[in-house]
Amino acid sequence: EYGTIKIHLAKLIAERKISKNKLCHLAQLQRTQVNNYCNNRITRLDTDVLARICTVLECEIGDLLEFEPPDSTK
Repeated sequence: EYGTIKIHLAKLIAERKISKNKLCHLAQLQRTQVNNYCNNRITRLDTDVLARICTVLECEIGDLLEFEPPDSTK
């Protein structure tokens, strides 16, 4: 276990008071993509998608992604 990357897109969308539909339109993303990012169902991050999301939501990559280290008690 090397830890995981958590995606905080759902939280950012709520904080920015923007709908998923509007994000999809402005970032030119598929609704399925946005839902997968919101639900942490992404196995490979696409840097182009991340750049689009950060641009539209006016956030830093650190606002969107968080590294969760492995549990040291294991």
